[in-house]
Amino acid sequence: MNGIVIKEEIKGDVVILRMSGNLDAITSPSSECKIFEFINQGKNKVLIDLSGVQHLSSAGLRVFVSVTRKLRSMSGNLVLVAPSLFLMDILKISGCQQVLEIANTLEEGLRRF
Repeated sequence: MNGIVIKEEIKGDVVILRMSGNLDAITSPSSECKIFEFINQGKNKVLIDLSGVQHLSSAGLRVFVSVTRKLRSMSGNLVLVAPSLFLMDILKISGCQQVLEIANTLEEGLRRF
């Protein structure tokens, strides 16, 4: 699959975004805009399900760091859930694992808010 698909769901006061595809230099700008649509509406709790993401580039990592900074400035947070082992390796190697909040399951992620 080229590109990225984002499906949205609201659960209480948490925005759940289920991503599938590739989050790279091509898809990151539109993905970031989609996430910021919710933030600009005052939503400060965002959970992103990564179980369908096959590829994550540095541009995708930048989106997550940018969103995290913005949400924390609004007393909110971003939680990434269900990254594959491949994505988890990217998060660890990049050092983003220490900056981003990561949960193994959707249920665990929802408890982080």
